[in-house]
Amino acid sequence: MKRLNNTAIHNLSADVILPKYSREKLIPGIVHLGIGAFHRAHQAFYTEAVLNQSGGDWGIIGSSLRSAGVRDQLVPQNCLYTLVERSSDGEKLQLMGAVIDTLVGPENPTALIEAMAQPSIKIISLTVTEKGYCHDPATGNLNLHHPDIEHDLQHPDTPKSAIGYLIAALKKRYQLNHSGFTIISCDNLPNNGEVLEKVLLQFAEKISADFSQWIKANASFPCTMVDRIVPATTDDDRREIELRLGLRDEAMVVCEPFSQWVIEDKFATDRPEWEKVGVLIVKDVRLFEKIKLRLLNGSHSIMAYCGYLSGFNYISEVMEQPAFVKLIKTYMAREAGETLSAPNGFDIEAYKQQLRDRFSNKSLKHRTWQIAMDGSQKLPQRLLESLREQLNSHGQIDILCLGVAAWIRYISGVDEKGSPIEVSDPLAKELRAACDANQGNPVGMVNAVVSIQKVFGDDLINESAFIETTSKWLESFYAKGVLNTVKESFGS
Repeated sequence: MKRLNNTAIHNLSADVILPKYSREKLIPGIVHLGIGAFHRAHQAFYTEAVLNQSGGDWGIIGSSLRSAGVRDQLVPQNCLYTLVERSSDGEKLQLMGAVIDTLVGPENPTALIEAMAQPSIKIISLTVTEKGYCHDPATGNLNLHHPDIEHDLQHPDTPKSAIGYLIAALKKRYQLNHSGFTIISCDNLPNNGEVLEKVLLQFAEKISADFSQWIKANASFPCTMVDRIVPATTDDDRREIELRLGLRDEAMVVCEPFSQWVIEDKFATDRPEWEKVGVLIVKDVRLFEKIKLRLLNGSHSIMAYCGYLSGFNYISEVMEQPAFVKLIKTYMAREAGETLSAPNGFDIEAYKQQLRDRFSNKSLKHRTWQIAMDGSQKLPQRLLESLREQLNSHGQIDILCLGVAAWIRYISGVDEKGSPIEVSDPLAKELRAACDANQGNPVGMVNAVVSIQKVFGDDLINESAFIETTSKWLESFYAKGVLNTVKESFGS
């Protein structure tokens, strides 16, 4: 089957939305680090909308920092791909053209650094997941003992980490007396722009004080909140679209219709007019970010660990269980909800219901295993910050402890049938060792895991109510199974 490309798009059916601008005239204005499915369905989606509405020099150079997989999907297709919005009412297909090139960092670090340093680039954005910041989630400090950071400090011209690439590009601009740029984190971290600025400056200070000061004066780091459910694309997805298009699209992306992007109004450079296509440019992102992290992401993590252990592959299957629906509804109202206040005019109760409806979308095959990845990097902002606030105010912590217990059961590496779990986490070995040393002793497992300060800090091990409640849930998970425990506690 012929691949999607520039010449083949003229044969697409009329129901496919096509770019309204001339791709040949696009000049790159954005470099994106981590060009996975989420970026293509979210930030590139909004930039595509700007180009369709008013044009501009905002072509995107995408980059992969690990493998050539996405480049090999995109480049043979002239970087075109289909965005498929799926809902219970059907599908909407849009051909996306904002990405104009894709580079692979490990193959040619110099090419990526040169691309980021060219004067036409005004914005560097990144979706590298929480672990990509090479920081200590409990403190926000750069982990100077991270192997990629150690490498990048010793070999600055051939970096491995996103932090190393950003430093290399900033340093080149600094040396050439070029302007700085706006660096936009689009990962699910509280105060993500501040976290990114902090680790970059800590790295830069290892090079020189003058360079660090130049970054402070010439670069900006707006905080953001991003929201769209984007499951991993499957071979079945590609086969379905092949039948629709009559072309093979290896780079297609599937997503839900809902999308939201909130950006702090803190730019060092020109930018696309994203606010004209639905992006909220605001003075303070924190309220939006906190609501999303605790209600959407916190719920997702609880459902992912509980759902996977209960034998469910997809989030929509978890939401078919009345006990899980009640669990999530209670969590949103109580443990998470009691820690939140909404911006003026924001209907938080309607948002909670909207989230539950989105979770129930059967047309999206959002895998519990995919959401369960990198829990050691996600739990601090998704659950543990709410936990600390509830402990301080003597509020409810029951479901927060259930979520932590489900994560501990998951990272033990063996499911309820005795089969191995493929735990994808940068701390997987350390977490597994803590569990293995306390097999058959749930209280010991909880104490051992919560003692890992990189995740839990040094305070939560001393919170007896947290330790006791988490241990209670873990004991029940081992004795009765997760699904039976949830049904017993939250069944109608």
